[in-house]
Amino acid sequence: MSIEIRSGWIVDPQHPMHARASSIWIEGEQIIEAPDVKLATANEVFDASGCIVMAGGIDIHTHIGGGKVNLARMLQSAQPSDERTVWPTRQTGKLYNDIGYTSCFEPAMLLPTARHTHWELRDTPGIDAGAYVVLGNEDWLLEQIGRGIEAAELDALVGWAVSATRALAIKVVNPGGINAFRFNQRKLDVDEHHLAYGVTPRDVVRELTASAVRLGLPHPLHVHASNLGVPGNIESTLATLSAAEGHPIHLTHAQFNCYGDKGKFGMSSAAEELSRFVNQHDNVTLDVGQVVFGQTVTISADTRAQYENTRYADGKRWIVSDVGASAGCGVVPMRYEDDRFVHSLQWCIGLELLLLIEDPWRVFLTTDHPNGGPFTCYPHLMRLLMDKSFRQDHLDRIHPDAAGMAVLQEIDREYTIDEIAIITRLAPAKILSLKDRGSLVPGQLADVSVFRRHSDDWEATFNDCVCLVKNGQMQAVQAPREIAGRLLHARPQFDQSVVSRYSEVLTETYGCGISGLEISQAELDDIYRT
Repeated sequence: MSIEIRSGWIVDPQHPMHARASSIWIEGEQIIEAPDVKLATANEVFDASGCIVMAGGIDIHTHIGGGKVNLARMLQSAQPSDERTVWPTRQTGKLYNDIGYTSCFEPAMLLPTARHTHWELRDTPGIDAGAYVVLGNEDWLLEQIGRGIEAAELDALVGWAVSATRALAIKVVNPGGINAFRFNQRKLDVDEHHLAYGVTPRDVVRELTASAVRLGLPHPLHVHASNLGVPGNIESTLATLSAAEGHPIHLTHAQFNCYGDKGKFGMSSAAEELSRFVNQHDNVTLDVGQVVFGQTVTISADTRAQYENTRYADGKRWIVSDVGASAGCGVVPMRYEDDRFVHSLQWCIGLELLLLIEDPWRVFLTTDHPNGGPFTCYPHLMRLLMDKSFRQDHLDRIHPDAAGMAVLQEIDREYTIDEIAIITRLAPAKILSLKDRGSLVPGQLADVSVFRRHSDDWEATFNDCVCLVKNGQMQAVQAPREIAGRLLHARPQFDQSVVSRYSEVLTETYGCGISGLEISQAELDDIYRT
C-alpha cells in the first residue's frame, strides 16, 4: 500500500523540504523518498494543499492506563459528561488522533499491576504506547540502598523490574516519601533520613539515575520530585536535580515543583530559578505539567501530596490508598479557576518554564494529563506559546495578584512552528530514544498528521487534523477507523542469579512468586496481538 500526502507545507526542521510545499510518500509502514515523477502513482492520495504536514505527535507523560485511571473514570462518572477528562480507552485514542498525536507514554505503571496497564494500552487504538515502571518506595529497595547496595546488584533488580513489566523506563515518585508516609513520617526532604531505613531521597535519586545509565535504558530516570505542591519547594527540586551528579535526569510535571514562598500569600513563581538551572545543566530535561482552567481529576502515586489535596477536592469524592506495598494511589477531583490566586500562579509558572528554557530540545509540552488538565487542550497551549497578544489577553483575566507578580508579563518570546514541532515531536522522540519516529525524513515510521491552516489562529489549526497516517494506514477524519497500536519497551540485560537471591523477599512483598510478576513474551504477544 502506497500513500502520497500531496503538496502540503512541510514542518520538520530535519526534513530537506522543511518550510516548503512538497509531498510525503509512504510505502508500507515507512516514509520513502519521492519516486521518479514519471513512475509516481500511489494507492491513496490526500491533497494537502494549504495544509501543514507534520510527524505524529508524541506525549511523553500522560495517565491513560492502569488502576488509578480506572478509579478516576469511576469518580468522574457522577460528573456531567462535558466535565470528564478521563475517557474510555477507545475514546482516548480517538481524541489523541484528533489533535495529530500517535505515540503516548503512561508514566506510572506499578510492578504488581503491569498486566492491567498493558491491556488498557492495547485497548487504546491509534497510538503506539509504552510505560514507565515505578520504583523507589519499595521496602526491599529502600532497605538495600540504605545498606549501600553494590551497583551490579542494584542494576540486576532494576533491570529485572523493567524487563518483568515490559517497561520503557523507570520512574520514581516522591523518592522514599510514599514509603515514609506509611510510617506516619509526613515529610521527607531531599536530605532527610527515612525513619525505618535511614535512606534519603537524594540516595534514591543518585542510585537510580546511575543505574538507568549503566543499564542503557532508553529514557533517563523520570522523577516526580519531593514536596510536590508545597510553597518553597524549589529548593528541594534543585537539590533533587543535583542528586543526579551529572547523569541524565528528567523532571516531570515541573510546574508543581517550581514554587517559591514570597509574596503576601506565601507562594510565588520560581520559574526563573528552575529555568536558569536547566539552561546551565545539559543533563537535565523536564516536561511542564501545564495547568488548564476547568474541571479535572488528579491522579498520582504520591499519597502524601494527594492526602493534602483532599482539602481542595471539587467534587468531594476522593480516594487515597496504598497499592501493592510498592507505591500509593491518590485520585482527587480538582477544578482550576482563573479567579483563584494559586491556580492563576500555576498557570503562569508552566508557561514561564516553556518560554524561559532556551533549548526546545530539553523541555516538553504536557499537562500531566489529567492532573493539570486534559491533553485535548494542547492546541490551546500551543497558541498561548506562539501568540503573545493571545497570551496577554488571558493574562489580563486571571487573579490580579498572580498576574502582577508573574514574570510572564515581561516575556516577549513567541514560539515558532519549528519549535512546536521540536517540543511535541522531534525532542520527545530523542529523549525516549525512539529513532524511528518524530520526523518526516525517509526511513522514518509513517506517522503523519495533516492540519488545515486557519490563518494565525494556531489553536484552530492544531484542532483541525484533517488527515492522520498511523503506521502507514490512512485515517481520514470523515471516515475514522481503529488502527491497533504497538508496545514500545526496553530490553535491559541483567544478572538473573541476583534476582533469584531476592525471590523470597519479592514473593513476601507482592504475594506471588517472581514468575507471577513477569510478563512473558508469549503473554505479551497475546496482549498486543493485532
